[in-house]
Amino acid sequence: MPLSDSVILCECWARDGLQSMPHVVPTEQKLEMISNIMASGVQKLEVTSFSHPKLLPQFADAEEILRRMPRPSGVSAVVLMPNERGFDRFEICQKEGYGADEIILMISASEAHNLANFRMTHSQAKHVHAGIMARAEKLGVKVIGCAGTVYGCPIAGDVAFADVADLVRFYVDHGAATIMLGDTTGAANPFLVRERVGALRELFPKVEFIAHFHETRGTGIVNTFAALELGLRYVDASLGAIGGQPATSQGRYQHGFTGNVSSEDLVCMLEECGVDTGLDLDRLIQNGRRAEDILDQRLRSNVIGAGRVNHDPRAYAPQAVESSQDESIRA
Repeated sequence: MPLSDSVILCECWARDGLQSMPHVVPTEQKLEMISNIMASGVQKLEVTSFSHPKLLPQFADAEEILRRMPRPSGVSAVVLMPNERGFDRFEICQKEGYGADEIILMISASEAHNLANFRMTHSQAKHVHAGIMARAEKLGVKVIGCAGTVYGCPIAGDVAFADVADLVRFYVDHGAATIMLGDTTGAANPFLVRERVGALRELFPKVEFIAHFHETRGTGIVNTFAALELGLRYVDASLGAIGGQPATSQGRYQHGFTGNVSSEDLVCMLEECGVDTGLDLDRLIQNGRRAEDILDQRLRSNVIGAGRVNHDPRAYAPQAVESSQDESIRA
């Protein structure tokens, strides 16, 4: 299939990105980045998580973020919802008028991974999520059903397609608005993406799927492109390609880099391919540089350093080059 003329990118820096950062980013800087990201033209962004503050102190300010963040028209705010206790907190925010538009509920297709990450079996997780989805519907909040480890698990190895399809069916049957296909630790490759996404689109032709890939092995952006070639219109990415395994009571199950696809690199590539993201790439690059300042480290975006593709040869200042050559001749 040809690429869509446009895609909707969900910027994940403030949630999936920050969840793996070793130090807690101050609330004021999170709000600054959320405001800047919104100003770059995003239609969707993850803003926080309702994970338990003791497990993820990065998001102990979830309620404050929702209370104070800007609310521009046409921008959907997304939060991660790990369990019923988190939803109890979120429900108060929603009823008081400063909630979110969408919540993410995630079950890993690998039961071993789900036990390590959420300490629940598939059966237990489905029971909990069915209850949360019913409560979300009453509040008018959309649900993104996320199947994790779709392309492989760092704990259990290969994941059966039947287990992935089962989770998708569960979320669809319970009213999820969209389905995220999570490449949780970068196990995917373009052939597997075409095989699995293609099969899921045949099984669920009316479902909108979200391409969510990680750059653990440097294949995130090409896997995203493979998914878009199959007709997907929704993608996830993070400024500077940050993200990965959250802090839990379990040991680390994935070593090395675990971040999401870089927003700057992905938007630049799509722009060069004639695909409209609605995002201002120059602002996005500025946001990426500010993110580096806040996190005090060089991030993994190529475009932050290289800039957008230059299609105007005059920008290379040929006169300066000629002057340099003249000087070398005189020498």
